[in-house]
Amino acid sequence: MRRISTINMKHYNYIFTGAGLSALMTVYKMALSGKFKDKTILLIDEDVKKTNDRTWCFWEENDSVWEKSISKKWNSALFANADFRRTLDLLPYQYNMIQGLDFYNQVFERILNETNIHFINQRVIDINEIPNHVYVATEADSFTCDSLFNSIYRKQEAENQTKYPVLQQHFIGWFIKSEEAVFNQEQATFMDFSVDQRGNTRFMYVLPTSKTEALLEYTLFSHQLLERSEYEEEIQKYIRKLGISNYEIIEKERGSIPMSCYPFWKKNTKRVLNIGTAGGWTKASTGYTFKNSDKKSTELIEFIQKDSDLRKFHKKTKFWFYDLLLLDILDRHNEMGAHLFSSMFKKGDSTLIFKFLDEETSLLEDIQVILKCPKMPFISALIRSIKYL
Repeated sequence: MRRISTINMKHYNYIFTGAGLSALMTVYKMALSGKFKDKTILLIDEDVKKTNDRTWCFWEENDSVWEKSISKKWNSALFANADFRRTLDLLPYQYNMIQGLDFYNQVFERILNETNIHFINQRVIDINEIPNHVYVATEADSFTCDSLFNSIYRKQEAENQTKYPVLQQHFIGWFIKSEEAVFNQEQATFMDFSVDQRGNTRFMYVLPTSKTEALLEYTLFSHQLLERSEYEEEIQKYIRKLGISNYEIIEKERGSIPMSCYPFWKKNTKRVLNIGTAGGWTKASTGYTFKNSDKKSTELIEFIQKDSDLRKFHKKTKFWFYDLLLLDILDRHNEMGAHLFSSMFKKGDSTLIFKFLDEETSLLEDIQVILKCPKMPFISALIRSIKYL
């Protein structure tokens, strides 16, 4: 370990490297709790968080702490493929949409009023744990802290190994306004697999906010990203299929979220905890991030009030193993995604499926969901799973 002089460096109790979803959720809840007023907290990110750069969705039974940021709710969702269409009654859940800028505004309006919480707009270039604290360097400054929470994703670390499958949930979305009133604003399209699969797992995701406005995302669960033109050509095809001939594009968004059961938590140390995507907080089988991060951030706040050894935070669950089996199948047979998800949603209890995806089901309920899926691919994956244990 190289010797670092920390004399005259600003010291914090907690530093968050990367102000992504998980970090912002955690710091916001720390402020709301009122239990960290005697702790100094620093957020570091090179992005100023002042653009509408992404959209998050999650299902919830009751109002959440993020109610102020929710721009639209649906009680119904559509699942479709080339052979059938099914309306999913979501009750007691509602499907909620949050746009990035609304979330950032809610968080920063609160935390920047706290005198003990600071945010700097810089790029982190070094993190080094030394015997009594953690050293953090940006391009302009250096700091130390007692505990560090890192949400900067180490892409090469996960994707250069071969033991655990790594896919991507990747997409381009257009928020459009059409002249034709074609959208059912009371129903979100959760997954529409009627698009050409081309040997992958491909679907359209539609979030209508009025009869003439919606976010349409062309989404894949696969290994390789596409050229931008291919996503956009498929969105245009889908728009035409909906009967829209005249529209304008209000906004565009693009994203790629890693889907993996790679054990990021093994890199956690006594003083450094990886959070968010960098810590395996993304739901590996779907790429959903918001709800998992919401739960984990609450758990983290409770944990750090009782324990300072961050190695003890992570707990592996049965859902990690379920996700691993699905990813193993999609890694080997990416074309099976539409069939797997369709088997589950065609006749399954939609409320139970969403509860399962939220990792809140009992073992008996798990079995009820799993039995809706084709047996042989999962039996084969189960046999292969010994290498992961």
